[in-house]
Amino acid sequence: MKFLTQIRASALVLAASVSLSALAGDITGAGATFPYAAYTKWAEAYKAANGSAVNYQGIGSGGGIKQIKAKTVDFAGTDAPLVVADLEADKLVQFPAVIGGATIVVNLPGMNSGDLKLDGDTAADIFRGTITKWNDPRITRLNPGKTLPATAITVCHRSDGSGTTFVFSNYMAKQSGAFKQTVGAGTVVNWPANGVGGKGNPGVAANVQKIAGAIGYVDYADALKNKLVFVALKNKAGNFVLPTQAAMADAAANSDFKVKGMAPDMLDQPGKNTWPIVSATYILAFEHADAAKQKSVVDFFTWSLNNGKKMAEDLGFVALPPAVVKLVEAEMKRIK
Repeated sequence: MKFLTQIRASALVLAASVSLSALAGDITGAGATFPYAAYTKWAEAYKAANGSAVNYQGIGSGGGIKQIKAKTVDFAGTDAPLVVADLEADKLVQFPAVIGGATIVVNLPGMNSGDLKLDGDTAADIFRGTITKWNDPRITRLNPGKTLPATAITVCHRSDGSGTTFVFSNYMAKQSGAFKQTVGAGTVVNWPANGVGGKGNPGVAANVQKIAGAIGYVDYADALKNKLVFVALKNKAGNFVLPTQAAMADAAANSDFKVKGMAPDMLDQPGKNTWPIVSATYILAFEHADAAKQKSVVDFFTWSLNNGKKMAEDLGFVALPPAVVKLVEAEMKRIK
């Protein structure tokens, strides 16, 4: 009887040990909605391959940054990279995970993707609320031969702190001094009072879909998923281009990820087919924290960057070039 009791006790200790070991490999993250589909797909495949769970919540870049600084998550996602001074002050490591683009989408009856052409300056005046009708002369001049309605333009934008807003507004500020002065550039900006806010990229996409005459900005993956109509945008080379993975990869090829913080400016890169509103999305983790959790963060992203390329591309993202993956692996060695 005593022998059986000892066996049962040993079995309970072993079960508890296995359970605690599995929990040690589980990690949580939160932040940008832009890469949510990629991270959750990677997490599903990673658990199947390794047994460890990764729970990522898409709450917006601003929320992710707040949570990592409050140490309530093991890693954060942000489309708005932190500057080197902030990384050093908070002892954070930052590295890119995937590349994508912000796109301009519209809801105009009879319009298909590429039918409507805009240049940066005109788009900036639409989004800051000074061009208010679709048949405005500045829009019609860019679209000869097309009959545009007198429909009022409704600007759809993010209502939460957003890395997509950061990328999009910084591009618009490059195109228009007036936009920079009145709307600004950042994760939260001063959109016109008659605009309609939506939470996350899905919220903006839903508003564009339901409001006739709407224009909005969302990431490429969400625009594809929701079958939205893309605007053709004039790039630095003077060509009207549509967002594609190849057009975003062209921007990535011209970007130097060796800079401190691994966050080069990828906006308005040269190239005849380059999409001009491109950015990486970033992961933030502490340099020093719980050893088991830190190892799990590094293991997950090492596995994902080396095994998840096709998964990311199938969802509309651009995977990091192999040379950049090597740079990320070297940077992750700072996570202890």
